[in-house]
Amino acid sequence: MIKEISIIGVPMDLGQLRRGVDMGPSAIRYAGVVERLERLSYNVQDLGDIEIGRPSRHPLAGKRNLRNLEAVASASETLAKSVDEAVKRGRFPLVFGGDHSIAIGSLAGISKHYKNLGVIWYDAHGDLNTSETSPSGNIHGMPLAVSIGIGDQTLTRIYGYKQKVKPENIVIIGARSLDEGEKELIKKKNIKVYTMHEIDRLGMTRVMEETIAYLKERVDGVHLSLDLDGLDPHDAPGVGTPVLGGISYRESHLAMEMLAEADFITSAEFVEVNPILDDKNKTATVAVALMGSLFGEKLL
Repeated sequence: MIKEISIIGVPMDLGQLRRGVDMGPSAIRYAGVVERLERLSYNVQDLGDIEIGRPSRHPLAGKRNLRNLEAVASASETLAKSVDEAVKRGRFPLVFGGDHSIAIGSLAGISKHYKNLGVIWYDAHGDLNTSETSPSGNIHGMPLAVSIGIGDQTLTRIYGYKQKVKPENIVIIGARSLDEGEKELIKKKNIKVYTMHEIDRLGMTRVMEETIAYLKERVDGVHLSLDLDGLDPHDAPGVGTPVLGGISYRESHLAMEMLAEADFITSAEFVEVNPILDDKNKTATVAVALMGSLFGEKLL
């Protein structure tokens, strides 16, 4: 894994309705992420937070069922440029959210450097909605659809090109809350998904072995997009859309440890940490612990 890390905070809360997730990057820093990574001998450069524009007074104005579209699109362009520059400088982009709409910008900036970027989407949700299928109009439920080129052009054309990721290069892990439109798209595009049923039945070891083998055959880089609501709310309570029956803390550490051993993660983001909904910064602390495992921390 690249030993130089650039941290980029994205205090985005416009992709959904619950306030507080904009404080996620600060909560993660407060939980000691820089010190933890430096103890693992990484050169860490914290670039601070990108600026998030003010939302429209009428968040759904102009575009039906796309909340705060212009502000989210603008922030996505800014983030894309920032992660693009980090990759150009040979550094590992580590992005802190913020809601999951930030993945639109992350993937736009990263994927231009790869012919076949792979994505591990560690999440309770598929985030494969469009304005037509979304029950809420919240863009944090759309970033994966946007990144495969499906959705409003204001979002799919971020950073000047459309498809950032091929559907066959995606693996979703931990899904347990999928809307009907998302289920249809998963089947139509043949996206690989490990729901909680598969994790319970196969075990996390086999799920990660299969994921790693599947991606190593077809990609030249892998972006990890980890939503803390992928974990069970008992372990990560400070998230905006908790879903019972999630991945355990220990299973998540195992997944990160196996990704570290595979040594093929080339960028990552940790999103949906909401300290307002949290218990003594527990969720940010969990996020930092998982980053430790992802970047090679071992018990012995």
